[in-house]
Amino acid sequence: MKAWRIQSQGETALLVEGARRIGKSTIVEEFAKNEYDSYILVDFNEASPAVKALFEDLMDLDRIFLYLQTTYRVSLKKRKSVIIFDEVQQCPKARQAIKYLVKDGRYDYIETGSLISIRRNVSDITIPSEEVRIQMFPMDYEEFRWALGDEVTMPLLRTFWEQKKPLGAAAYRTASRDLRLYMLVGGMPQAVNAYLSTRDLRRVDSIKRNIVRLYADDFNKLDVSGRLSNIYLSIPALLSRNVSRYVPSSVVGQMSASVEEDFIQQLGQSRAVNIAYHVDDPNVGMGMTLNMSRYKLFASDTGLFITLAFWDKDFTENIIYEKLLSDKLSANLGYVYENLVAQMLVASGNKLYYHTWLRDEKHYYETDFLLSRGNKIVPIEVKSSGYATHASLDAFCKKYSSRIGQRYLVYAKDLRQDAETTLLPICMLPCLGEER
Repeated sequence: MKAWRIQSQGETALLVEGARRIGKSTIVEEFAKNEYDSYILVDFNEASPAVKALFEDLMDLDRIFLYLQTTYRVSLKKRKSVIIFDEVQQCPKARQAIKYLVKDGRYDYIETGSLISIRRNVSDITIPSEEVRIQMFPMDYEEFRWALGDEVTMPLLRTFWEQKKPLGAAAYRTASRDLRLYMLVGGMPQAVNAYLSTRDLRRVDSIKRNIVRLYADDFNKLDVSGRLSNIYLSIPALLSRNVSRYVPSSVVGQMSASVEEDFIQQLGQSRAVNIAYHVDDPNVGMGMTLNMSRYKLFASDTGLFITLAFWDKDFTENIIYEKLLSDKLSANLGYVYENLVAQMLVASGNKLYYHTWLRDEKHYYETDFLLSRGNKIVPIEVKSSGYATHASLDAFCKKYSSRIGQRYLVYAKDLRQDAETTLLPICMLPCLGEER
């Protein structure tokens, strides 16, 4: 955001996109307090009809600015103030007005939005080309540790990673337990605050359930049949089946290819999910062989994913959380770790790709994630256990040997090397995701 302000010099507005309840409004307002002499925050969820009506007629910008200053009791200063349009999708005309407000040049403008690009909210307006968009995500693992007062863990993990040294038994156990706590709480600020103030995981789960219901309600507004909401709520169930792609018809019945594509597009635009697309011919230009009809869906926050996975209970009893935290739950949790890896890679700025191919008539090989690094591809296999076998990874690297750079098995043990494969503890994955 600071870079945008310095580089833009008022020539563009900033649009901060992201899922609901990840703290967009909070962080934008904090930025405004620290970087400007004054600011006005117009929350379009609460703004009066009179405020919204200001943007119907842009012939007299002086009148608009005077009204806003009077209404919000804030004095704006030329090139030293910012106007924030919070939840701007609730007032499409305000978003359209950005073109003319930026051209006027008196103030800076920051927009925040959820489900911002969905056609229902923008079909009748001209999207301004003067917008610079940035994505915001739930708190990543390092930010979660900061919230707990720990600014040491991630720098230390990076040091061990750079030196390619294992943590050692005691340090690994601590790092692994810390990571499982992040899996359970997640990165939604409300859930993190609830954990910090109560240390009660049942209370945390209650907060997360409210957020999941909020997302489901949003999806029901977009699709009154409930199919879109059910596709989101069924993410853990579909991942747990270990299928090579998400098959929405198994959840909501048959639908046309165009309807399915529309649903997946809307889920992606909501930022409530992360989508991994299949690449038919893995190479550094993975977008060239992207298969839009084959994909996997992950929850954008693994804390919400855990709650979704145990949605059938009135609440996720503390005993489940305690067993997960101590790594003693008997259920196969590979799909939970896969969701965590997806979230970590996205938070580090990576797009998600995967690849499958037939092993025989009834079975297939799969590489869980593929990264592009330089002129090589980096395959990643994910295991929830400490088992170091990696048949699919080996088969992939043999099939595409000339294209392979580094190769990684992400698993639940300490860092070590197995021939050409690096066995990477999940807690170190952010270090890999940050590398370019």
